[in-house]
Amino acid sequence: MTRIAITGAAGNVGREAIDAFPDDHELTLFSHHETPDLETEILEITEREAFVDALEGQDVLLHLAANPSPRAEWDEVRGPNVDGVYNALEAAAENDLERVIFASSNHAVNMKNTVSGIRPESTVGNPEIVRPEDPTDPDTYYGVTKVFGEAMGSYYANRHGLEVVNLRIGWLLTREELRQECRDRDGAGERYARAMWLSPGDCRRLLDAAATATLEGSPLIAHGISDNAERFLSLAETMRDLGYRPRDDAEAVLRDESDGRDGLETA
Repeated sequence: MTRIAITGAAGNVGREAIDAFPDDHELTLFSHHETPDLETEILEITEREAFVDALEGQDVLLHLAANPSPRAEWDEVRGPNVDGVYNALEAAAENDLERVIFASSNHAVNMKNTVSGIRPESTVGNPEIVRPEDPTDPDTYYGVTKVFGEAMGSYYANRHGLEVVNLRIGWLLTREELRQECRDRDGAGERYARAMWLSPGDCRRLLDAAATATLEGSPLIAHGISDNAERFLSLAETMRDLGYRPRDDAEAVLRDESDGRDGLETA
């Protein structure tokens, strides 16, 4: 039985992670605060010793805890997204964990594809294809912290022998939330949503693959979105290296709405 610790378990991605793994995995859930509908252990990720103690006996860390706002100022992200990442990897190394999955972001590589002068969640009309091996290109302070996390993961993989997966997660939305974003936002925002959509079902498949796939090398950078027709983050490497098989496509969801249909999300 693989023991998986999940930080940020009360967040949107964290809640999908809870349902991502089969019964032969033992999950320990951590959150920043008490959540009435979820049993978690409280962990302040900026407290290093507490983090070390929390990971005792674990095999894998899925590190989702962070300030998730692309609009956050530096002082808002540097504690959880910089010190917290160092603490996570140091705690994993001290406890001899096998693998760390770090929740990176598309914002680590999206500057050249962001429309200048509007919100970070925007995409130019003809975005450039981005592959995992391309240079990082952060679009916000939040994106900068994700670049830092990827670099720190690389250091711990090479220096301490940890298996590290830097997972550049897209935009987790339900089908209805995707429709709402594309209905109410400008063209650049709609393009971003269609390119970056990660369905709940594909999110679960992605996290399971990141935690359980046999890795040919470490650290590994993988893009985490659905099989969107308008994507510009390359998925070929994620499918090859992790065995990830996405089933959903933003364009198909929006087409179903325009045709008056409402297909069920793929399980």
